[in-house]
Amino acid sequence: MSAITVSADGTLVVPDVVTIPCITGDGIGVEITPVMKAVVDAALDGTGRRIEWLEAPAGEASFEASGEWLPEATLEACRTYHVSIKGPLTTPVGGGIRSLNVALRQALDLYACVRPVRWFEGVASPVREPWKVDMVIFRENTEDVYAGIEWAAGSEEAAKLYRFLHDELGVTQVRFPDSSAFGIKPISREGSRRLVRAACRYAVEHDRPSVTLVHKGNIMKHTEGGFRAWGYELAAEEFPDLTVKDSIADAFLQATLRRPAEHSVIATPNLNGDYISDSLAAQVGGIGIAPGANINYETGHAAFEATHGTAPKYVGQNRANPSSLLMSAVMMLEYLGWQDSADAITRAMAACYREGVATPDLAPSPDVAVSTQGFGEAIIARLGDPR
Repeated sequence: MSAITVSADGTLVVPDVVTIPCITGDGIGVEITPVMKAVVDAALDGTGRRIEWLEAPAGEASFEASGEWLPEATLEACRTYHVSIKGPLTTPVGGGIRSLNVALRQALDLYACVRPVRWFEGVASPVREPWKVDMVIFRENTEDVYAGIEWAAGSEEAAKLYRFLHDELGVTQVRFPDSSAFGIKPISREGSRRLVRAACRYAVEHDRPSVTLVHKGNIMKHTEGGFRAWGYELAAEEFPDLTVKDSIADAFLQATLRRPAEHSVIATPNLNGDYISDSLAAQVGGIGIAPGANINYETGHAAFEATHGTAPKYVGQNRANPSSLLMSAVMMLEYLGWQDSADAITRAMAACYREGVATPDLAPSPDVAVSTQGFGEAIIARLGDPR
């Protein structure tokens, strides 16, 4: 087993044969994850590099086998080997942890959720000019609603909190205190600055023209307004030559439809990022082709993932689209510094969509759709395509 290490200057040291923990996932995860592995292995063939896949249990299968949704051994493997990848996971209903995805991000402090959004020629879109959508979203991953604290309406805790707000802090704008639920979301200077730093560094390293800070600071002046202020502060200190601008979240969502080419790299708090990433994904064909990464740029830890759900109604039908997980694997290869293999997969996928080779969700018509496995085979067959 060969682990990635981190040098004194924070760069990754990646051996030619590297161990990557892989969480297969639930539902369609058992179908798309083997396809992802096969494509990545084929793209690395002949390069002198190789991935040793380490199966890491989590989700329903893990719970049925051991009673644990996210075993400590899986978390320890992700810590030890630094970089991991996973298929979609079921969130327990009626008990257990709130979200396996959130738990993994918080346990490893994966503060940057990175989601590139681009269009592939041949993919149907609900907008007229999807090729103008080319953005990379940096969504803060550990604060805001992901660290939210709530009290149910009618509970003693809610009543106690209201009394404190009213009696000690002079809060008068709660209209119906007896029937109100309450929530608190923390947004910090440290958390905001490190997220914006990652977005700005990405823009510089990838020759992107600008970073847009998206927020609701006009209403939430000290949390999201703080995010905006701290973001500008960081950019002025560390990236003075980079164009950094900001937009109110609702205005930004309108701009992504009317003037998407004006925005390139996006930095935003957690909840805004959730809405924005799914909305932009819809413009280029849907979340089924949207990749995602969760990264801590200080420790080097990263978990790459399919951004969609487990789609239980499609399980066992060999029709699920593996593109989200495949493009997440492309991001993983880029993160490892194996750009040539990453580019080969991207070119091959682009060739498939350009030629109308797709799973049923994106195929030009049902009668020409290929299976999950067939789509992976089609990509492998086109790995040498130079276009």
